[in-house]
Formats: sequence, structure tokens, C-alpha cells
Amino acid sequence: MTTKTKRVYDAPAKSDGYRILADRLWPRGVSKADAAVDWWAKELAPSSELREWYHAKPDERFAEFTRRYRAELAANRKALRALAAEKLGRRTRATLLTANKEVAHSHLPTLAAFLAHF
Repeated sequence: MTTKTKRVYDAPAKSDGYRILADRLWPRGVSKADAAVDWWAKELAPSSELREWYHAKPDERFAEFTRRYRAELAANRKALRALAAEKLGRRTRATLLTANKEVAHSHLPTLAAFLAHF
């Protein structure tokens, strides 16, 4: 499966394929219709505690945030892979979405790598 990442505030495109919002909180100012989200995958987002810790000092904590998020995914690997397999099935394209302003410094690159290996 090919996975790309982008902000949920960006306009949906046909090339997005299956659109997955991977945030625990629904983004402000975006209606569900406008977001065109196929799966709101709260279960795949970092824990609230980890997210709040990271957002306090994102410039200083990105590397540690990534390490901790990988650990969260690994701890729930079996359940998350089963859920992803159920939701994604045999889809060939998916787009991971976040409200984060800096997608490259969000959890999405780590999540994309996780999904690539299931």
C-alpha cells in the first residue's frame, strides 16, 4: 500500500485514496463533510499524555517523541495491525491526515512507517 501524509485542512484529492485522520481530537473548524475522512483512527494517534508532553517543547523533544510513539505502537502492535487490516483491507492508496501544522514533525511519518510493515 502506498501511503502519503498531509494536513486535514488541505483539500481532498482523488489521488488521496482512503483518507485516515490519525489524531485523537477532531480538528477545529473542519466539518466532517469537508474533511472527507474515511476512517477517524484515534487508536493510531499518540496517547494524550505523549501528545501533551511533546507539544510543550516540540523543537527540543521531537526525537524522544518519535521514540516514545514507536514504543506505544509496538506495545499495541497486534491489536493495531488487526484494526488496520480490517479497515484498510486490500486498499492500494491511503493518506494519513493530521491537524498539525508541520506534518514532517508530527507522528505521521512514524505511523506511515509502522503501517508499511503490516
